[in-house]
Amino acid sequence: MPSPSFILYNNKTKLLREKVIEMPKGMGKMVAQNKKANHDYFIEETFEAGIVLQGTEIKSVRNGKVQLRDAFVRIRNNEAWISNMHISPYEQGNRFNHDPIRSRKLLLHKRQISQLIGTIKEQGMTIVPIKMYLKDGYAKVLIGIGKGKKNYDKREDLKKKEAKREVERAFKARLRE
Repeated sequence: MPSPSFILYNNKTKLLREKVIEMPKGMGKMVAQNKKANHDYFIEETFEAGIVLQGTEIKSVRNGKVQLRDAFVRIRNNEAWISNMHISPYEQGNRFNHDPIRSRKLLLHKRQISQLIGTIKEQGMTIVPIKMYLKDGYAKVLIGIGKGKKNYDKREDLKKKEAKREVERAFKARLRE
């Protein structure tokens, strides 16, 4: 993943420093990432979904004021809805601001929704948001179908990551000599 870059905005009276994460060409600007999703679930398949936002929500999204940590996706009346996704109220939005944790509709094709319904009927399968990013001016959410990990699976993954880091450190040290 490319390193984050920093952009400075000058709004006459104040400077605002904002973290922007660059994504590969064609992917857009990543706004939020759910790191716990890969830790807690085996992600088997991913879908890109649009999201219906109201009023000043897109401005907050562009400022990176989104949190996906506790978010989940639910299917109701053959429509996909994302719940518990926190989008902070826009600072200059005054009375036009929105409820930060309201449920928001995801825009998916009918066949994708029916595929999601079919796979989550299996025991232990769930739909989790993985990333939120801006692509061609539109807010997109990358959702994944995941199966919950047991504690021993999580420990095993951590051991693999640590072993990989040790190998990379040893390789770097060997190159320096």
